[in-house]
Amino acid sequence: MCNFLFIFIRALHEQDKRPKGGLSRYQFFCIATAAIFAYNIIPFYFFPSITALSFVCWIWKDSITAQQIGSGMNGLGIGSFSLDWMMTTSFIGSPLVVPSFVIFNMLFGYIVVAYIILPFSYWSNAFEARKFPMVSTNIYDSTGHKYNISRILDSNTLSLNQEAYDKYSKVYFTTSLIYSYGFSFAQYTSSISQIALFNGRSLWQQFKKAYKDDEQDVHSRLMKQNYESVPQWWFYFIFFPMIGLAILVCEGFGGQIQLRYWEVLLACALVLLFLPVETVLRAISGLGFSLDLLLETIIGYMNPGKPIANLAFKLYASEAHLLASSVIYNFKLSHYAKIPPKVLFLYSQILSTVISCFTDFGIAWWILQSIDNICQPELLPRGSPWTCPSERVTYISSVTWGLVGPSKMFYPNGMYSVIFIFALIGFFLPIPIWLLSHKYPEKKWISLINFQIIFHASILIPFGGTVSYSSWFIIGILFNYFIYHKRKEWWTKYNYILSAGLDAGSAIFAILVSVSLQFQDIYGVNWWGIELGDHCPLAKCPTIAGIIVEGCPIIH
Repeated sequence: MCNFLFIFIRALHEQDKRPKGGLSRYQFFCIATAAIFAYNIIPFYFFPSITALSFVCWIWKDSITAQQIGSGMNGLGIGSFSLDWMMTTSFIGSPLVVPSFVIFNMLFGYIVVAYIILPFSYWSNAFEARKFPMVSTNIYDSTGHKYNISRILDSNTLSLNQEAYDKYSKVYFTTSLIYSYGFSFAQYTSSISQIALFNGRSLWQQFKKAYKDDEQDVHSRLMKQNYESVPQWWFYFIFFPMIGLAILVCEGFGGQIQLRYWEVLLACALVLLFLPVETVLRAISGLGFSLDLLLETIIGYMNPGKPIANLAFKLYASEAHLLASSVIYNFKLSHYAKIPPKVLFLYSQILSTVISCFTDFGIAWWILQSIDNICQPELLPRGSPWTCPSERVTYISSVTWGLVGPSKMFYPNGMYSVIFIFALIGFFLPIPIWLLSHKYPEKKWISLINFQIIFHASILIPFGGTVSYSSWFIIGILFNYFIYHKRKEWWTKYNYILSAGLDAGSAIFAILVSVSLQFQDIYGVNWWGIELGDHCPLAKCPTIAGIIVEGCPIIH
């Protein structure tokens, strides 16, 4: 990822000699940006349905099973694909900037989970799965309907009404969400054992050299000779007041945040523990992982029935983790680009963070005031994109792990305790791969098997749907395997620039169309293709007798 950004910056600022009959990197970037900008009028306005195409659903319009197989949003996604770059990359990231071994690891994990584990678990009715869709982030009650959270929430204290919960229903997950949680725990533990086995010795040696300021590489020597390092007290000057402010917010205001001071300190400790692991994974593969599930589980056991505490703990830790990763990433970039560390720290980190806080808050406030029925899909106009899928996932997570709590849903009193076994499995799986790589050192491909990456593929299925994966794998294998091996010179010069151009053009178009059209309730041409879904309505239906859901055929 750092190489990708470094090459992009060089393309913008350096004079790249144009080859005869070819294009400079900057010219190629401009063409890619303009092309995707022009193309995006199709998925954004004329034909939004191309974000998720499913030929199986078009052919078998009345079959629940066929639509579960073919749906890329709520099913297995066989025969489903996306022609929208933003849909393809929004959850997984760009397939052009990750190494080919990452793509093949993810492909293996995806095939095993999506085409073997999920259908087997669903059709065997494990955890009463057939009452609900196969793939969804929603939570459900025992009747197969979406869980009515207001029925169990004490509106005065914003905590769980235990009596109402006992009368209503337990919380149920879809099959994909169960395995997403399970493989998330497996990823946490496998990351520790994988990095300890494959990278532990080199990391320890690097740590000792860095501590002694010994045997610096050429980049370090050049940076040290030409620029002053960021003083340590600058970090302390920011860290301790911010910790104090966070504690003041949590302990003050009548305890409305529901979080205690020592839990803020625990959030910081967890970030410190997992930050080295996550940054090593990001350096190796270009992929990171989220700590959200681990954070929600820990605070859910400590503060059951308190959704605000769960949200606050998760946000404090996850934002600290995100910014810490950003600091490391940017300092690595400055190392390669020879940017003065003090300049980068003050402008790229401090100033940009302050500006983004006010900008994000202002834009969020403006959108909430401007869009009627925002985040309520059933009340929005046809084709409206303001459905807030990420925010709804955050809300549902606060209910699952905060309001109800993991002790009622997982160990010791819940029906999903089995997902914690995934943590144990994940820890031990890298060991045989490490042993095989030592026994057969000449077989380099063995050491490229990475369970952190394999698990990563399955974690995102309920959030992005299976439709993102098919297009992602096709593009990734085409460019990072075939073109890389057949046209390496072209790949080296243009591949990362192509990714940057596609991202830039899509982002610019999304901003312009939001301001000019979508804020005026203009969402596209009023026809069949304006729907943002994949036209597989029956994929959301239950497949077991006795469950009646509106819009679904009744199973006898």
